[in-house]
Amino acid sequence: MSNKDIINQFYLAFAEGDAEGMVNHYSNDIKFKDPAFGELQGEDAKNMWRMLIRNGKGEIRIIFADVEANEKTGSASWTAKYVFSRTGRKVVNKITAQFEFQEGKIITHTDHFDLWMWSRQALGWKGYLFGWTSFMKKKIQQQTKALLKEYSNKRDAGSSPEVFRKSQTK
Repeated sequence: MSNKDIINQFYLAFAEGDAEGMVNHYSNDIKFKDPAFGELQGEDAKNMWRMLIRNGKGEIRIIFADVEANEKTGSASWTAKYVFSRTGRKVVNKITAQFEFQEGKIITHTDHFDLWMWSRQALGWKGYLFGWTSFMKKKIQQQTKALLKEYSNKRDAGSSPEVFRKSQTK
């Protein structure tokens, strides 16, 4: 399987709400980074996708394009459309992703997006006024990491399902 195929399968699994299909393309020591979560490694990076899909309850819409890859690196652009559960506000987040590969697995995944744009949509006036500040970025990362830790602890205790698919919600 080519690295371009890996990226395509990663996002197809995301669009289908299949977290395990996504994380199966990650190496065990994956390094992930984005503005909302900061840096995550290994099982934390995998659990982030599991948590996002589970919390999205089948309502996250994923569109991806511009997939490119060679033997070592790859990239894609993708858009996530969803309702931010904390505020009930609609979000359209446009993201560019960069990947590095080794032995048929993704070893680094970096998502880039405008956190101020995201915070304006997700948080309303607070995001508009403060979303561009390093204080708000740090606050968002603290909150997302706390949610991830709570999710991971529940998952480790066996109370979280492995896969949440849209078809299960209908």
